[in-house]
This record gives sequence, structure tokens and C-alpha cells, in this order.
Amino acid sequence: MKSVRTTEYRYLGKRALPVDAPDKLRGQLRFTGDLKLDGMHHVRLALSPHPHARIVSVDRSAAEAVPGVVAVLAAEDLPTRDQVISSRMSSVLAREKVLFEGQPVVAVVGETITAAQDGVEGLEIEYDLLPPIPNLDAALRPDAPILWPNGLPKDAIDVSADHGGVDQQGTAESSEPGNIHTENRYDRGDVEQGFQEADVVLERTYRMPAVHQGYLEPQVSVAAPEGSSGLVLYASTQGPRTIRNEVARLLRLARSQVRVVAMPMGGGFGGKHGLIEPLTAAIAYQLRRPVRLELTRTEDFLTSMHAPEHRIDLKMGVKQNGQLCALKSKLYLNNGAFSAPWAGLAATLLASQYRIPHIKISANEVCTTQVMTGPYRAPSAPQAVFAMESHMDDLARELGLNPLEFRYQNAAGGGDPMIDGNPWPSLNLREVLEKMREHPAWVNRASGPDEGVGLAVGVWRCGVTPASAVVRVEGDGSVQVLVGSVDISGVNSGFVHIVAETLGVLPEQVTITQGDTTSGPAAPASGGSMVTYSIAGALTEAAGGVRQRVTKMAADHFEASEDDIEIQEGKVFVRGVPSKAVTLAEFASRAESVQGQGGPLLAHGNSAVEINAPAASAHLVRVKVDKETGVVTPLQYVAVQDVGFALNPLMVEGQLQGGALQGLAIGLQEQLVYDEAGHLLTPSFLDYALPRCDEAPSIEPVLVEVASPKGAFGIRGVGEPPIVPGPAALANAVRDATGIRMKKLPIRAPELWKKMQT
Repeated sequence: MKSVRTTEYRYLGKRALPVDAPDKLRGQLRFTGDLKLDGMHHVRLALSPHPHARIVSVDRSAAEAVPGVVAVLAAEDLPTRDQVISSRMSSVLAREKVLFEGQPVVAVVGETITAAQDGVEGLEIEYDLLPPIPNLDAALRPDAPILWPNGLPKDAIDVSADHGGVDQQGTAESSEPGNIHTENRYDRGDVEQGFQEADVVLERTYRMPAVHQGYLEPQVSVAAPEGSSGLVLYASTQGPRTIRNEVARLLRLARSQVRVVAMPMGGGFGGKHGLIEPLTAAIAYQLRRPVRLELTRTEDFLTSMHAPEHRIDLKMGVKQNGQLCALKSKLYLNNGAFSAPWAGLAATLLASQYRIPHIKISANEVCTTQVMTGPYRAPSAPQAVFAMESHMDDLARELGLNPLEFRYQNAAGGGDPMIDGNPWPSLNLREVLEKMREHPAWVNRASGPDEGVGLAVGVWRCGVTPASAVVRVEGDGSVQVLVGSVDISGVNSGFVHIVAETLGVLPEQVTITQGDTTSGPAAPASGGSMVTYSIAGALTEAAGGVRQRVTKMAADHFEASEDDIEIQEGKVFVRGVPSKAVTLAEFASRAESVQGQGGPLLAHGNSAVEINAPAASAHLVRVKVDKETGVVTPLQYVAVQDVGFALNPLMVEGQLQGGALQGLAIGLQEQLVYDEAGHLLTPSFLDYALPRCDEAPSIEPVLVEVASPKGAFGIRGVGEPPIVPGPAALANAVRDATGIRMKKLPIRAPELWKKMQT
């Protein structure tokens, strides 16, 4: 197997605790909800109790009479009043109609939270109810009410590029009247000919519900006037520049007038690319005073963007020798009230990880009266892979083939085309399967009574975007690193070790500063498994630039060749003479204070990696099924993943374990449940099931290190692939234990038990 380990590093590739662990353990991090600005007021919202209705009237008189209420604001009172509502973020307050339960209708601003909430309770809002469109099946019925009879509004923000989005060359707005607003079409070869060549054809429909990201910190935003006409926003967000751009657009400001400070986050998993920030910005801009809005847990469930409901109709053909020959599929994604760009991603992840000569896919984005959907760790990947890998397992059974070898035979690799026609720049699915093949859990996979073992594989494109960074050495030897990214998964710890390794200092000397959208360098949003991959090259260039400056200064100082200068642990010396070392601090102090030394030790770095670095993963799960109750208990879990190069194996392993557990939760527990009227029945953690610690099996992470072609140090993104194969591996294990193919997630005990009785 190919390996990245051609160089031994001092700090990289070593196990180390996250750099922010002490502050987190001591409770010293300040989150957005902890901020208290002078003169700050509080915002509470009146949310629509109906999924679909006209707003007939709003009586504000009682609310305005509440002591401490400063303002009662409807859509027409804000500077965004005439902007097109085309997305959840631009839906600052509803105008004329509400399109989902939980849509904000009126904002009450108070001197205290209590005053603002009392004001909300004093509002009288009259609605004229309209027919709801509560789910995919309802939206696709021929007689379904049409949510957007005059066409879908434009200008919605597309964040799919932040998640390795595919080319949308086959994308077209639906020409048929109805609730399908966009169809993504992908064709290769002649699919009907492919099915004629097949010896086995399998056709099924798979269903997956909407799921919530499950972050612990609810959505929270603080906005305040800045200067005569600007704004500053403090937000728990993965995408500060996305927020800045949308706020500037909605308020008709220059981007330079809007400053977004991304605060430490209490979880995001894709759910915090922007939601309530345009509303707080509009209120602060209108009132010219600081305001704070923090959603309750129930409000967060009702009004935030969750992962969409999926329906996947899948037909595949395979030859007797195990060669896949045809795939035909229709995908339907419940995007809620507005356009969302996930269907193309779902189609890519359904059909690009294997070599299939004949393909015909229609991936449809459907409007309903639910909140607009958004990304959740590897958006649409667990759902697409659940369908594909369930199919692959049963095709292998039909042919009497080893399920691992069947996948290995058909696995795509670097240079093979994805469904959009672009080649995989690199893909090491076979190397991952080779590692799983030799693992004891696979070798000794024979099952005990009522036990089963399931295998599934998944791929993720991983995103990339241009980025920059700044490295500066202070006169005391400390190293300041300025980046523009948000640390949501421990990336700053990796940055510390990259700079320490490149510059030749101790990790303890390095401090990462996250700049705001005005002061911070260019950086990607924290999503798509691309932050470290995008920024690492900029860090090495900046740290390398400082090192080059120091090397030249040291060569002059020691009267030696630059080639003989070494820097280790913050000490600079001539090779072989460490006893004569001069500290990096001394050179930095000299550069700051002595003329002719070139000025402070500071360097900028830029990175624009030209290709993605996809990651492949294979998961195995062993389960036990209680035949009396249908309860599925995971007993063992193995997660194998190509990580390129593990900058910090301890933290990479943690990513694999956390993602695997989320995949299990999607497979066994999680679902947003709506009734036939479109009301959410699971709007809190009391109703929405998440796994408890005592329900989690031991999860063994196994790292495969195959260097990415272009990434610094050979790294790849690692955050999203761990969630991808889990639901499918679980379903395959249940099939192995019971003989029953569950085609709908989550696999609930009552439903499995009923099938076991027939």
C-alpha cells in the first residue's frame, strides 16, 4: 500500500491534545451568548404556528404597552422590507404569507428578555390558513397545492460549493407546474442496453427522514452599530463571510461596512452557515442600538435549517461475474419552502464511487411547507450511500459473492469519471478496502445467534478554496498566526503544529488568532472537510517566509552559509554547533528595533490548491437483534478511512469516532417527525432521540495514509467522511442478522419486530 510517510516530523503526525482544551475544561471560553454590550437590548420572536397561511393582521397595541418594550417590528418596518425572500437567511420576517411552521413574523425588542417575551405574548396575529404540503409524498401528488405557482424566487445563497459540490451542467429549472423546482440530470452510456446485459436486476425505493444537526448551543447572534453607518455582528457561525455578504446585500451596504466576528462555537455540523444574523443586523441597523437574539431549543428546531427528507428510487443491473453494468435512479429531496442545492450532491455520492458504464439519474429538488433545508455533516451522503450500499449488499448476495470483494472489484479510483463527467482527482477506496480486508473484525466475521455483520463504503469529494495566512514572530519569541477560518473541529491545533514544524519553534510558542471578516485573511467557510486542506499551504508559505528571513539574518550573524543554519525549538544555530545558539526571540527583537534588518519578522502566505482531495471510508458494524422486541444493539464498530496524513492522530481518530456515532444515530434513532398537517412533533431533545453514552459501542478508528497529490504534507479533509457509511453498514448488519432488508430509516424496533413476525 502506498504511504505518505516519507519524512519523519518533529511535531506533525504525533498525538497531542487540542490547544483549546484547557480553556474549554475550565469554562473560560466566551461564547456569543456570554456577550454583554453596553446598552444591549434583547429580541424575542413571534413564530408562525401554522405551516402555510396568509397574514391577515397584526395587532401590536398590547405588546407596545408592555413596560420595557422598545420596539415591535414587522417586515415592513425593517430596511429589508422590499428585498426578495429567496432563502431562509433572507426570510428576515415573513411578508403577507408564512411558508413553514416557525417562520418569524414579528420581532419584539425589549430592555430585558422578559419584557421582550411579554411583548410577544401580547401580540394578536390573525392568519388565514392555506393547505399545507407536509412531506414529499404530499408535494408530488398530482392534485397537490403548488407552493410557488409563479416560480421560485431567485438569489438564494448556494453553499454547496463549501461541501465539494458537483458541476451542475445537467441542472434545469423544472418546466412542469408543480412542486419540483429543479431537476439535476446525469446520463452516461445507454442505460436500457446496460440492463439488457445484466444477469441480475434489483429495483427498490429507499426513504430517509429529515434529521437535525443536534448541536448543543442554539442559534445566537449579537448585532451592534459600528461607526456612522456600519455594523458589527458576533455570531456562532461556520461561515462569517457568507453572513457578511448576505447582510450587506440585504441592507444595501458595502461589504466593508459589515464586520462579522465568529465566536467560539458550541457545535454546528453544517447547521450554522447563517440564519438569524440578517434579522439581528436589520434590527440593530434600524434602531441604531445593540441587540441580542438567542433561540430556545424548540425555536431552533422549528426555524433552523435541517437535513432534508430523501426518497431514492434505485434500479441496478450486474453481470454474473460481478461487474456492475447499469444504474437508473430518481431522487427526491424535500428542500422545504425555498431552493436548496443538495440533489446534485446526493446523485454524485449515489453513483460515483463505483465504475458503472451506463447511468441515468434524475435528482429532483422539491418544495414543501417545511423550513428550508441545509447542510448536515456530509450533506446527503449518508442517505445516498444508504440506498447504494443496501443495494450493493443484496446484489452480492444474489450472486453469491463476498460483499467486500464485490465492492473492491467495482471500486472507482483516481481518473475514473464521476457522474458529472469530471474525473476523480484521486480516490483510494481500494486501499481502504484492503485495510478492512485484513482487519480481524472482517476476517473473523462469523456471527453468533441473532447477530449480524454489515459492511458499507462511502466517499466524499472534500472541498477546497483559496486561502491566506499571516505569521509573525514577536520580540519575546512568541509566534502570532492570523487566519480567517473558524475552528469547529480542532483545526487550530493542526495549524499550531504546522507552523511549529515549518518555523522550527515549540508548539507552546504559537498562538492562533482568528481574524474577523475585516482583519482576517481569506479563508473558506468551516464545512466540506476543506479548512485544513485549503489553509495548510498558506501557513507553510508564511512560516517558511519567516524562517527564510531568520536564516539569512543568522547566516550574517554567524558568518556561515545559509545552508548550514538550523532552527529547532526556537533556537538558531550553525549545524553541529548548538552550544552557540541564539534564540529566535533575539533575532525578532533585532528585526523590530535595528534599522537595516528588514523590519519585523512577518510573512504572508497564500494557497490555491487546484484540485480536491477526496476521501474514502469503509465501516463495519456487528449488531445483535432481540427477536422478542426488535431492538438492535451495536456490539462492535470499525471505521477505516484514508486521511492522507494524520497531522494529529488523536484528533483524527476522534473525528472518525464522532462521525461514526452520528451515522449510527441516523440509522437507529434520529428523525424529525411531522404530522399530516405539517406540524413538527419532535421540537426538542425530549422528543428528538440522540444516542446516549451507554448506547454507543466501542468504535475503533483505523487510519489509512495515502498522500493527496496536491495537499500540503499529503493531507486530506477528514471531518465528513466518517458519518457517510454508518447507516448503510447498520442496515446491512440487520439484514445479516434477520434476513430482513429495511429500506427506511431509522430502523425502529417496532417496525423491525413487525417484519420479523411475517
